Amino acid sequence: MLNRRHATALLAALAVLTGPTVAFAQNYPAKPIRWVVPYPAGGGSDFLGRTIGMQLSTQTGQTVTVDNKPGANTAIAAADVARSAADGYTILSADNGTMVFNTALYSKLSYNPDKDLVPVTLMGRFPMILVVGPNSDIRDAKDFIAKAKASPGKVSYGSAGAGSPHHLAMELIKVNAGLHMVHIPYRGAAPALTDLAGGQVAAMMVDLAAGAGFIKGGKIRPLAVANATRLSQLPDVPTFAELGIKGVEASAQVGIVAPAGTSAEVVGALQKQVATAIQTPAIRQKLIDFGIEPVGSTPQQYADLIRSEVQRWHKLIREQKISLD
Repeated sequence: MLNRRHATALLAALAVLTGPTVAFAQNYPAKPIRWVVPYPAGGGSDFLGRTIGMQLSTQTGQTVTVDNKPGANTAIAAADVARSAADGYTILSADNGTMVFNTALYSKLSYNPDKDLVPVTLMGRFPMILVVGPNSDIRDAKDFIAKAKASPGKVSYGSAGAGSPHHLAMELIKVNAGLHMVHIPYRGAAPALTDLAGGQVAAMMVDLAAGAGFIKGGKIRPLAVANATRLSQLPDVPTFAELGIKGVEASAQVGIVAPAGTSAEVVGALQKQVATAIQTPAIRQKLIDFGIEPVGSTPQQYADLIRSEVQRWHKLIREQKISLD
C-alpha cells in the first residue's frame, strides 16, 4: 500500500501531467476556430454550420470561420480535418456519408472515420420525405408501393446523388417492400426535384430543407415521412409507420467531429458550447423552420449512434450491391 508521502507525490505527478490539458480545456476556445463544411455554400449542411457557428462565435468571443471543401462524397474535407492539429481548432461537419456510408461504398478512402476522427456531437437530423410530382395519380405511400410492385423495373426514382441519404432511404423502401425500381442519380437535390416536378421521374426521397420551397409552391406533393413522428412543418403528412409500413426511418444526420487525438476535455468543452448554441431559443427555432430537427447529443451518444447506423446501413449497402468505386 502507498504511504501518505508516496500518495501525495503520486497526486502531484498526476497534476503536472493533466494540469495543462485541463487548463487548456477550461480556456477553450482561446483563438479562432476553422469549421470545415464538406459541401458548397448555400446547402443544408452549410446553413447548419453557419447558423450554429455564428452563435458559437457570439458565445465565446472567438471568430468561427466556415471553410467549404466539397467533393468525393465529403472525403476531401474529412481527410483535410483528419490531418489537422488535434487541438479543437479545426472541426468538421460530418454526415452519414462521412461517418457511416463511405466505408461501405468505397473500397479505398483517404481517411478512416474510426481511427482519424472523434465524434463531438450530433447537431441535427434532416428527416426524409417521400414525394411525387404534382400531376401524379399516386394517392399515398401505400398506393406508391402497390403501383411500383405491379410494374417491376418500370418506376424510376430520383436522388440527390448515388450513395446519398436520399438514395439509400429509397433503397430502404425497396428492400422493405420488395420493389424493383430504377435509380436516377442527380448532382444534388435541386435538379432531381426539378425533374420530379416536371414528371421525368416518378418519386424521390427528400429532406424538408431541400424540398420545402417545392412543397410550399405545390410543385411536388409529400406522401409520407420517414421519421418516428410527424413533422411539425407538415402536420398532415403521416409517417410510414402510421400507414402500416414498418422499418422505414431515414434522415440525413449532421454532426461535428474533430481530429483523432483531440483530448476528451477539449471535446467536452466544444460539445457543451455547441449544445448551448443549438438550444438557444432563436437558433433552435431557426433550425426547425429550415427543416432540421435540432439535437446536440453528447460525444458518447453520437459515437453510439454512428456504431448502430454502421450496422444498419452497411447491411443494406452490401445486400443491394451499391458501390461508388
